[in-house]
Amino acid sequence: MFEEFFGFTTKPFGKTPDPSFLYESPQHKEALARLEYAVEEKELAVLVGEIGSGKTTLSRALIDRIGESRPIILLINPRLTPTQLLRSIAKSLGLEPARFRSDLLEQIHTRLFELYESRREPVLIIDEAQLLPSKATFDEIRLLTNFQLDDQNLLSVLLIGQPELEGRLDRAAYAPLRQRIGMRYHLGPLTLDDAIAYIEHRVRVAGGNRNPFSREAMEEIHALSGGIPRLINTLATTALLDAFGDDAETIDPLRVTSAARDHRMEARGVSSLD
Repeated sequence: MFEEFFGFTTKPFGKTPDPSFLYESPQHKEALARLEYAVEEKELAVLVGEIGSGKTTLSRALIDRIGESRPIILLINPRLTPTQLLRSIAKSLGLEPARFRSDLLEQIHTRLFELYESRREPVLIIDEAQLLPSKATFDEIRLLTNFQLDDQNLLSVLLIGQPELEGRLDRAAYAPLRQRIGMRYHLGPLTLDDAIAYIEHRVRVAGGNRNPFSREAMEEIHALSGGIPRLINTLATTALLDAFGDDAETIDPLRVTSAARDHRMEARGVSSLD
């Protein structure tokens, strides 16, 4: 559709967490560096951020960087009982899950030690971790961090979720798990400068030789999206479609505010046209 009109080779503002489009703002770069450190040190780490702030894209970029060096256990639907959690981990490690919890734990521990001996300690990534249904499941995660030798853990655990995950972990009842956390990072919205750089970056990655968004349009996108990357993508895509329909090669702020109305986003921020 509009890709050819604007000179793109692919959609610049897609909804999928494609790591090739990752814009490393200072805070995204810091978050990714901390996650890499947590993996290297086999720590329990927590990354939180608002819906659409780029957490999942960061996790996919991390997986790309890890490559084949370590097995990845990625759980994207964490509404699991403790036993279901262990079964999911066992399956991801190539095991036929045992029936009983004690046997499952033994299976997993044996497999983790085998991987340690081959220097391929796995990484457990739980996305949308705020959806973990009970303290019992969180306790099972804590117990997984007990799989260790005298000087190191056998498993890296990364909990990625929305801010309510952080609030939950801060409760007194979660102190035993909280004390195991070696890295925490809160991913905030993009600043205006970073939002502009983000838009320009995605245009370049998509093959565009010219940025169709005026400076004022990008300022409007930032104001109405609140600096949230997913909302920036939504506004930018709708504005591109609107411009394409009118054979307009440049996107001005009015097209952005029109896109915001389409998505009921007027109240997200203060319009720069006010």
